Amino acid sequence: MGAGKTTVGKLLSQTMQLPIIDIDTEIQLEQQASITEIFANLGEVKFRELEHQMLLRVLQKDAVISTGGGIILSPENRAELTAANFVVYLKTQPDSFLSRLKGDTTRPLIQEKSAKEIKDLFESRAQLYENSAHLTIETDELTPQEIANQIQQYFQERKENI
Repeated sequence: MGAGKTTVGKLLSQTMQLPIIDIDTEIQLEQQASITEIFANLGEVKFRELEHQMLLRVLQKDAVISTGGGIILSPENRAELTAANFVVYLKTQPDSFLSRLKGDTTRPLIQEKSAKEIKDLFESRAQLYENSAHLTIETDELTPQEIANQIQQYFQERKENI
């Protein structure tokens, strides 16, 4: 959350001339409801099922794919991501993403949580993200364009070495 996935994804989409697919957006379109409404009306378990099914579909496409932060909680999702062509973890320190998310009411899991609870949530997931990624980029001191450039360079090098 708040790491810049959407912004960096859009930049990569443009430079790599690939469509961008945001899993949360696709779920919202399919369900005709916001993530907050899906959580409220169907619950987190149902949302995670929808998220898994969407992941399986979008991984079949040649695209820049942006996932929600909780996708990593499922062992099945982690296995799919690890087996995917190229997964990047945009690592952002809690103080940075807390600053970016201040006042954001669109993320159900951070509503009414203290800064400590949100940091604990991040820390409980950090190793899962790192273990599932082919590349980890620490984003705190980088612009979205610098992050996109690093990803594209690494992707190109990786492609040449395959």
